[in-house]
Amino acid sequence: MLKRISYITLFALSLISCNDSLDEINKNPNATAKPLAPYLLTGSLKQGADLYWGSDSNFNSSLLFVQHWAKVQYTEPDRYDVSNTSFAPLWNTGYATLITDLNTILNFPDQQANSNYKGIALTLRSWTFLLLTDAFGSIPYKEAGQKVTPAYNTQKEVYTGLLEDLKQAQSLLNPANGTVTGDLSYKGDISKWKKLVNSLRLRIALRISDKEPALAKQTAIEATTDPAGVISNNNEAFKFVYTSSPQQNPASAWFETRDDFRISKILVDKLNELADPRLPVYAQLPSDATVNKYVGAANGLSNSDANSQGFAKTSKPGTYFLTSTSPAVIASYSETLFNLSEAAARGYISGDAEQLYKSAITASFNQFGITDATTIANYLNQSTVKYDATNYAKSIGTQKWIAFFGQGLDAFAEWRRLDYPVLKAGPSTVLNGQIPSRFFYPGTEQSLNGNSYQAAVAAQGKDLLTTKLWFDAK
Repeated sequence: MLKRISYITLFALSLISCNDSLDEINKNPNATAKPLAPYLLTGSLKQGADLYWGSDSNFNSSLLFVQHWAKVQYTEPDRYDVSNTSFAPLWNTGYATLITDLNTILNFPDQQANSNYKGIALTLRSWTFLLLTDAFGSIPYKEAGQKVTPAYNTQKEVYTGLLEDLKQAQSLLNPANGTVTGDLSYKGDISKWKKLVNSLRLRIALRISDKEPALAKQTAIEATTDPAGVISNNNEAFKFVYTSSPQQNPASAWFETRDDFRISKILVDKLNELADPRLPVYAQLPSDATVNKYVGAANGLSNSDANSQGFAKTSKPGTYFLTSTSPAVIASYSETLFNLSEAAARGYISGDAEQLYKSAITASFNQFGITDATTIANYLNQSTVKYDATNYAKSIGTQKWIAFFGQGLDAFAEWRRLDYPVLKAGPSTVLNGQIPSRFFYPGTEQSLNGNSYQAAVAAQGKDLLTTKLWFDAK
């Protein structure tokens, strides 16, 4: 018996010793015990750009839903035959990485992060929450990062809360409040961050315009009359510029090893109809030289029908989007001008909606290197392009859809809100002729945050791709 007790004691001591050793082994020698604001900022910008332009949130989902891209093999996402794991990266990266790291900056004492770091962090956190609510609807917001099982807030609550957060961010940002390093987007230029804040406020104003017009108008006025201004040229666009592998554009990395996406036939046909000079930027000629024209692939086909279109006879997305250094544009000058045009058309702000619309198209052309004045004037003077004051949603919605090429999440949000252009589900899609209106919640929410999930679904509607979100419900 004494011998047995000795063995047990020795075994227990060995476990303790082993655990101590494992603790030492599991320590990352390269990790900093005290995270630094510049590194967290750099990481958040890179992670956010990867998330926004990456496969799961962009070209394998939202870019297919808005029919910018199409699949020529493995067509399940293009047929909406997806599961509740398909959109988990947007949720998981949004909460576990971006919001967590940005909250860390916000909670730093002033000596670790001056108010400009905190203003930028609050701006980026607001943008992250905006992506999440635009995609899923009700989401954890007020309790996110505060509780293990946070309650969900309604989309209305999230949007109105973000407007307040962005006001606070604007008050924190001041060039006199210290320098910022680690900023790979605006290089520490606080004046540009302040313009982005107002541009995001204007974006949200239009998101809520059909549901809360009084608040939308008030927000649009405040955002456009703030002395800091809004994004006012292409050099002020909010973007992340990639470098060489492995810090390369996610679409570029994808096409290095895979060949399952093409530009959509719907978009190619629209660009051809409008004689749009952006077509050679958005698409490549097929590798089969005998084709000698841009050919889009149809959306929503079966795998066999998609394959039969011909890999060599259909157009890949343009090299502008598939090089290592292709920028991840997140908030463009063109979008801001379209938003100003719509705000003027709705009577929220003063301004010439038609001229702002023309300027928005021009800014998009310039963004993609098209600067010839005659080319731009000829395009704008076409009857099919001219601004229609009796249906501004059609004019702005169609041109905004074209300008948003590559920015799937925002193109998806604006297409749902404006209802233009009119898109139709492909022949082999699985939603009875409907196009998705939202993303599924991740399955882990049901198992790890079940009560909050169930309450959200009960209030918002079933956790289906076809459930309309608050901002989209007409």
